[in-house]
Amino acid sequence: MRYTDSYNRHNEWYNTHFPSENAKTDFYEQAIAAGENNIAYWLQKLFFSCLDPLLEKKHQRWLTIGDAYGFDAQYILNTGNRVLATDLNTDFLNIALKKRIIDACAAENAEKLTQEDNSFDFVLCKESFHHFPRPYAAMYEMIRVAKQGVIVIEPQDPVIKMPLLLLLSNLLARNVHFFDKLWNNRFSFEPVGNFVYKVSEREFEKLAAGLGLPLIGFKKINPNYWFKGADLISTERYSKKFLFIKLKKFLLDVLVRIKAIPSQVLATIIFKQLPDECTKKLLKKNGYHLVYIPENPYLN
Repeated sequence: MRYTDSYNRHNEWYNTHFPSENAKTDFYEQAIAAGENNIAYWLQKLFFSCLDPLLEKKHQRWLTIGDAYGFDAQYILNTGNRVLATDLNTDFLNIALKKRIIDACAAENAEKLTQEDNSFDFVLCKESFHHFPRPYAAMYEMIRVAKQGVIVIEPQDPVIKMPLLLLLSNLLARNVHFFDKLWNNRFSFEPVGNFVYKVSEREFEKLAAGLGLPLIGFKKINPNYWFKGADLISTERYSKKFLFIKLKKFLLDVLVRIKAIPSQVLATIIFKQLPDECTKKLLKKNGYHLVYIPENPYLN
């Protein structure tokens, strides 16, 4: 099958770009030396802060999917929770293990997880879902092994939230070539062979309703301002570059808040069981919008 070729290419991507153990070790040493007071870390914190309401309780067991470098697991581990970091290829993760960035790792294909049902409190898939050749096969697997819920943090499909573009799509349906020029990333593919899959709130609502799951939390964020060398620019000195990024983010946040445009990224928590009231309050305080899924009246 063609999707297996994509997985094989993903599996070797990191070894192609970091061919030796020394190259991988140097990567971690540079990241450690950069510390936390830089633009790259500041941007990553925008992603990681989406997890904070779920990390209040300690000693929970987490699973990270597509966590190539182990940094997702590191953030969770530093909050007093347990975590197993996984990726298709563990060459990087094994070095992270040696450097005590993480304390456990395993090679896992998201479509065929070897973990048992309900074996983790939460499963995190951050910025990896769009790389999967068959994302929904992976989604069902993540839901299977999670006890409480699955967190997916991914680029959002803008068309669902932009009726004008959807209208143009319908009006220009017969002139496909012209519309593809207008919307040039309508069908995006990565060099390793997978379609770049973007998520939407409505798709996750349908998924939850179909599986009889009770609740979804959505949070909209705008963190996509990374550039090469972002880890070298301090946030303490308030450089012009950092101030410009903060200004762009502020303006974009305002436009998202008034629903003029969709956010860059959608953080989604799909709950398998209702969280307690304290957790729900923390989610709302953190900026999540909670959507309760009605029970199927024909299966009661």
